[in-house]
Amino acid sequence: MVWVYPDLLSTYGDRGNMLILAKRAQQRGIPVETIEVRSDQPLPTHADIYLIGGGEDGPQALAAQRLNTDGGLHRAVNQGAAVFAVCAGYQLLGTSFFAKGAKCQGLELIDIYSDRGESRAVGELAGEVDPRLGLPRLTGFENHGGRTHLGPTVSPLARVNVGIGNDGQTEGAWRGKILGTYSHGPALARNPAIADLLLRWATGYDTLPPVDDSWHDNLRNERFAAARPNPQ
Repeated sequence: MVWVYPDLLSTYGDRGNMLILAKRAQQRGIPVETIEVRSDQPLPTHADIYLIGGGEDGPQALAAQRLNTDGGLHRAVNQGAAVFAVCAGYQLLGTSFFAKGAKCQGLELIDIYSDRGESRAVGELAGEVDPRLGLPRLTGFENHGGRTHLGPTVSPLARVNVGIGNDGQTEGAWRGKILGTYSHGPALARNPAIADLLLRWATGYDTLPPVDDSWHDNLRNERFAAARPNPQ
């Protein structure tokens, strides 16, 4: 498992996603190695899961430039690796995004592009996940000024009923083994079923042995209770 560029993209505690994934793998006896790759290092191409966190405009633009130049993430995806990206990391998976008022080239790994919204999206985020993924309701905290637009070859991760997400209607996107979201929290602490989905993608297992999710369930119930649904 590779945590991509923590020196640039780790503004909102997204290191927790790596910790949750590693813990849930270990609880099931699945061997796991975590590698943190800084932006001045070549990205290894042999990992099963790549994690990309959130960040501010300047680091986001620099990360996109270096990942495009490096090419390691593209090679890993072509070899079947899974990618989980949050907020700025999610935006840079697409064709373009805006940073400090300038349009920047993305990684073109999925068919999305991002621009700026009229207002900043800050607060609780929740929605009903695409049923094809077999996951429970999404929960998270969003803090972004972007709006993300999905092309025909990707699907929304969820339909929003609390917060903004992509555009007030949908949240996140996925295609194949690539999944992006605006959900912080960290996302996998609030949504352990997504962590298990990533582990199934990585291992090829159809199912995983159950683990004690009482802590996660308490957190999810607390945050859902605090979330205010969007006006109808």
